[in-house]
Amino acid sequence: MFELSVRGDIAAAHFIEGHQGKCKNLHGHTWKIEVTVESNRLNDLGMVADFTVLKKKLAEVLAPIDHVCLNELPCFQEKIPTTENIAQYIYTHLKEAVAPLGVKEVRAWESDTSSVTYSE
Repeated sequence: MFELSVRGDIAAAHFIEGHQGKCKNLHGHTWKIEVTVESNRLNDLGMVADFTVLKKKLAEVLAPIDHVCLNELPCFQEKIPTTENIAQYIYTHLKEAVAPLGVKEVRAWESDTSSVTYSE
């Protein structure tokens, strides 16, 4: 099995309604996003995928959630925009964008020391 990873980022604001600490207030992060796709086959060029193409697809998935207040987006009306739910959102949309490659996981870094990994 081959695994290929690329990174991107989003800068956005959110608040965690119901949180007892500072996170209940509007604040922002620059989330670092790392995605890993996997395949047991290589293409005719001997690659899982072209890094440039995968980075472009990731950028397209991230664009609607970049430089916005996440709580205002329709996709976060039913779910609080926690880092966990952001990672799941990216996974779901990237899975569609890179098919037939498989997305192994999405890791969202909220800070230099805190991250969430989502996989199915």
